[in-house]
Amino acid sequence: MNHTARTRTVVCCALLVAALGAGVTGCGSDGNALSAKPYDAADQIVFNAPTDTAKRADPDKPLEVTLKSGEGRITDVTAMDSTGRYVAGELAADGGRWHSTSPLAANAHYTVRVSTEDEDGSPGRKVLTFDTTKATGKKSLGVAFGPQAGEYGVGQPITATLDQPVKDKAQRAVVESGLRVDSVPAAQGAWYWVSDKELHYRPKEYWPAHATVQVHSNLDGIKITDRLWGGKSKDLKITIGDRVEAITDAATHQLTFYKNGEAINTIPVTTGKPGFETRNGVKVVLEKEYFVRMRGTTVGIAEGSADSYDLPVYYATRVTWSGEYVHAAPWSVGSQGYANVSHGCTGMSTGNAEWFYDHVRAGDVVKVVNSGGHAMEDFGNGFGDWNLDWQKWSAGSALSGTPQDSSAPKDSVRLRPAAA
Repeated sequence: MNHTARTRTVVCCALLVAALGAGVTGCGSDGNALSAKPYDAADQIVFNAPTDTAKRADPDKPLEVTLKSGEGRITDVTAMDSTGRYVAGELAADGGRWHSTSPLAANAHYTVRVSTEDEDGSPGRKVLTFDTTKATGKKSLGVAFGPQAGEYGVGQPITATLDQPVKDKAQRAVVESGLRVDSVPAAQGAWYWVSDKELHYRPKEYWPAHATVQVHSNLDGIKITDRLWGGKSKDLKITIGDRVEAITDAATHQLTFYKNGEAINTIPVTTGKPGFETRNGVKVVLEKEYFVRMRGTTVGIAEGSADSYDLPVYYATRVTWSGEYVHAAPWSVGSQGYANVSHGCTGMSTGNAEWFYDHVRAGDVVKVVNSGGHAMEDFGNGFGDWNLDWQKWSAGSALSGTPQDSSAPKDSVRLRPAAA
């Protein structure tokens, strides 16, 4: 090895310490070989990517760093491109080999920092750089994140809409591993494949109140299939407000409004009557509309029938795309708190509806219990994401190793009728 002389110095230093006793602390800053300046480990390692600037590496091939026989061991390898994306890798137990476990990006510049240790424990270092070839695919995959930047409630899922379908689970895993969601405070979460072109992300529990959530795609230049490579995508940043939960008990005809765990208002309401029962389960506020014209024909009620209606509705907070709202219903004040007489919406007095409207935002949680209706749809009619328990949600990830729910719809459908 080219560092033989330095090794002899370390050994002599150790002998000198033994001779002089405890009064001498050793050579270097702490008497440890590891405190010595790292030597150039170039003669110890073999690297499979070209370091010649005139040549480029194939991003389809894994990166590999190996140690020459009898030359100590590799202690650490860090590989990162010029945009700050790290390459995941695995180091053999004996320190003889490191290889990448995530794909390289095309047309990227990489820096690889290799740390080694010789047979005497002295540290070695080597920094290697290389470039990868350009993508050869015919299509690029774009990702659009949602919702729009802004402040949302603790129940707001993150959405990722792909402009190309991805069906194969291994290819989905590549896509999913390139989508990053960071929150402060941190929250455990996972992606769920709703369809070939849509993913949702949510934490195990609701987002922490007042969190900051940032979403980013690392897929640019990453190969997904022979003809599909990751493209550029716009980052997303949202903030989370107070923890707001509105819980409606259809049996007691009361809505209890919680803010950060404290019940601050109880409102008498009416929900869906028999045949038009309000959906049970967790929903998320989608939007607020001061005025909506609600017609029975938009939800399949024949005009002129006994249940037909055509009403001006104010302070309408939408929770499903199929027309379920929390809204002012001055025509049913006599039943609010006593009976369920609506066509599926949660109705309350105009004053209470205005108060509710003013105190909720998109992403806040609206939950209905004890209704005789169907359960809220998981996907396709708003955000029913929270009705899946964590085990089922995690199974919808391509990285989970668990078969995902095949009952998920192929495409989300946004319907916009309203039911009074």
